[in-house]
Amino acid sequence: MGERVTGFGAVVFHGGAEGEAGTIEPVWGPVHRDIVDLLADHPADVPAVVEHLTELQKLLVRLPPLMESCPLADFNRLYLVITSSVLDGLYADRFVDPVFLSRLDVEFAARYFDALRLWSDRSPGTPKAWACLFERMCGPDARPLPSAAAGVNAHINFDLPFALVTTFAHLESEPVNGSDQHHDYLEINKIFADKIPDLRRGYLDRWQLLIDMLNGNIDDWYQGELIGYTRDVAWRNAQRIWRCRHDPDRHERERKRLDNAAAALGRLLLSPLGALLQ
Repeated sequence: MGERVTGFGAVVFHGGAEGEAGTIEPVWGPVHRDIVDLLADHPADVPAVVEHLTELQKLLVRLPPLMESCPLADFNRLYLVITSSVLDGLYADRFVDPVFLSRLDVEFAARYFDALRLWSDRSPGTPKAWACLFERMCGPDARPLPSAAAGVNAHINFDLPFALVTTFAHLESEPVNGSDQHHDYLEINKIFADKIPDLRRGYLDRWQLLIDMLNGNIDDWYQGELIGYTRDVAWRNAQRIWRCRHDPDRHERERKRLDNAAAALGRLLLSPLGALLQ
């Protein structure tokens, strides 16, 4: 039996003595056409990124069979909140180098949208770091907090270093510790620290909220510190990739290394063990 992948993410099987053909449902089910159309556009600025994430969220919660329990929707909601806060910071002149921060936001989002496009076409080139989360969209159900964490893992541990490199290349600059750009990069950690408590509690059940209340601010502090550490590692990985950006072989080894590492952590987060995060 042979198969052909169509441009719309459906797989058409050809088989049987009489040449019967059947079609598997598109990746995004009944909202496939809407998501493909949305992803056909490439946001050029931060307001457009926020708009895309908003429209994508509306579609993801309509994706059967999990609907509003879609694991990817859990991450996308978090990403939308953080990106909207970055946009507010840009409007409020919060950053020293808004050109850098704006460009980084666009490059960062582009990698997420590119992964979604590849998955839409069932491409084997879909990053493993993202595939482990995308695979859960049709079930079994995954707990909201580990799902969001798996998305953050893929986006920061895999996407962010490369987004930094393309941003600095575009601006004809480089990732230097202590620079204005580094200052603004670290400023995003404060946005995470401000938004994480409410975001995290939004993923918890009632009984878990009671336990969370008894823990006080310990969980908020820990997860804020974890995000800061993870983003610091991403910055150092960007510096490492920057040094080999003109060496295709070394660059590809770095890509595979980060993709494999993020995929391994993502699978752990989405496993029964990772559900303890909830």
